[in-house]
Amino acid sequence: MSRPTARTGDRRPLTLPPWLAHTLRAQRGPIPWSAVVRGALAAGPLLLASVLLDRTSLGVVAAIAAMLAGINDRPGSRRTSVRRLGVPALAGAGGLLVGTYAGAHVGAVVLTLLLTGIGLLAGGMSAVGPVASGAGTQLLVASAVGAGMPVPEAGWLRALAFLAGAGWLLALRLLLPTPGATAGDFRLDGERDAVAAVYDAVAELLDAVGTEHANARRVALTAALDNAQDALAGPRLRRYASSSAERRLHAQYAAALPLAEAATALAWAGDAVAGRASEGPRRLAAAVRENTHTGPLPAPHRSAPALRALDDALLHAADAFDQGEGADLHTRRRTAMALFRTAFGAGGREYGLRVALCFGASAAVAQALHHTRWYGQHAHWYWLPATAVFLVKPDLGPLASRVLNRAAGTVLGAVVFAGFAALLPRPEGLIALVAVSGALIPVATRHFAAQTAVVTVLVLALVMVGGEPQASVSRIGETLLACAIVLLVGHLPMPGQRGGTVRARLVAAGGAAHAYLAHVLDEARDPMAGPDSRATRWTLRREAYRTLAEAHTAIALAAAELPALARHSEGADDVVAILERLVDTTTACAVQLDDSGRLSAHQRRQLAELVGQFEKGRERTGLRLPELPLAV
Repeated sequence: MSRPTARTGDRRPLTLPPWLAHTLRAQRGPIPWSAVVRGALAAGPLLLASVLLDRTSLGVVAAIAAMLAGINDRPGSRRTSVRRLGVPALAGAGGLLVGTYAGAHVGAVVLTLLLTGIGLLAGGMSAVGPVASGAGTQLLVASAVGAGMPVPEAGWLRALAFLAGAGWLLALRLLLPTPGATAGDFRLDGERDAVAAVYDAVAELLDAVGTEHANARRVALTAALDNAQDALAGPRLRRYASSSAERRLHAQYAAALPLAEAATALAWAGDAVAGRASEGPRRLAAAVRENTHTGPLPAPHRSAPALRALDDALLHAADAFDQGEGADLHTRRRTAMALFRTAFGAGGREYGLRVALCFGASAAVAQALHHTRWYGQHAHWYWLPATAVFLVKPDLGPLASRVLNRAAGTVLGAVVFAGFAALLPRPEGLIALVAVSGALIPVATRHFAAQTAVVTVLVLALVMVGGEPQASVSRIGETLLACAIVLLVGHLPMPGQRGGTVRARLVAAGGAAHAYLAHVLDEARDPMAGPDSRATRWTLRREAYRTLAEAHTAIALAAAELPALARHSEGADDVVAILERLVDTTTACAVQLDDSGRLSAHQRRQLAELVGQFEKGRERTGLRLPELPLAV
């Protein structure tokens, strides 16, 4: 008798636990060749110059700074690179200065307490955003390096060398043209690509209206708008805003906002639109990239409010492209008080405490081992706390994922370097290895294990160029010890409510959704509101979608932690989903208001239903979120 076989439909696909799936996940995209060139021209040439000038130790410091800046050298505009690379470099130079003088003048206990305090400050600061996180990372790493790295020069000279290394990479970022950037001033290529991507994202959302892909395309549109907002928000490249070129880009970005609003309203309605509706945004995207005129734009049908809004937005965009004038809506304004609350609020406090405990504990263990014979004469005790920094910071990824990738990447990098060290001539071969590693960093940042392997090779090469013996075994041992410390300390019970980072992001998203909904309801009560009210609405809509995206990111990272940590954020994704539907509905209502001056009874019922769902979710999760306006 034959055995019954299970039906194919009964088989469930094998799914990995979230923490393991995140470990294996890598980013995709084209190779950033311009960043690869900058990486090759950064740390290696700096190190070569220092060897030729007989100031090798300062060259090692400058190369470390260039390496850290290279990790932050991500795609984007030149103006944003000033902040993305410059602010962390200043923080790193300050940390190197403090660490150097503390390491030379205080004992091990006081030094450990000082590093713990720096960890608390840097951790809270890192909760503010990506640039602040990069600054916190370099502050911590440089303070540990300054306290433990044997460099004969004075602290102020080390800090200057650090700034010189990061400044060299920043100069390359600002001055070198991007390959293929031929549309006008090459210094605006990043801004131009970011604005063009917004119009492409609008077109893709219009193509997906009425399909299962519409929500994913709307999320992609939010990401494109966030990227363009950041690309245009940095310092001016010229004193007078580059005359027409920069003003034109600002106008083109502002013209995309009503298009995005109309496309979102169409996606909310769910009725498929004709294919010609997406042709206009695609032609606008090509005009931005090529820095040309738009030419004639195909008009969509005007059979519904959102289609009429789309048509009006296309006409407005064509006019803005020709005149180069538009409202300056790109700046994301956050007050100093708001930043302070983020850094020292619930999320910042939990973040800072977690970083401080791991950084301080690893520094204490490292110094205790440093004074034992077992640890050896050539120990680099600062490697232990510096490694812990890259493992413990919550915004850099789930703890378990980073620990596994760090361990695997360090072992791989150390083994590869040991092979090269046995074959390459010194120091010229090692300097070439530093240059090659610097070139690989922009590609390796797509996966933390690959990035760790490349950085390990680079750091070990710097150590040998500095006159110390090969240290692959020591690097592996200290990394594994740091992984164990971070896993242990990171899962210890902590005072207060866990999941503070997720809760802080939810509070911000709830507040932004509240402000957006309240403004649209005010417009419904006052149909005579002018263009200033509409501009304010677009700014509030941008902030609502942006904070929702940040909340999604925080929740995804928290969900990929081990269950002991992931459980503290359960239910948060349901609240964000309700807020997302509410903001989409509010956008559709805003388009309806522009078309008819009033909200339909159906739209009011939907708003009221979503507000009620939000209140239930708020009570169920115990989150202290702002109450939404009930008079809808």
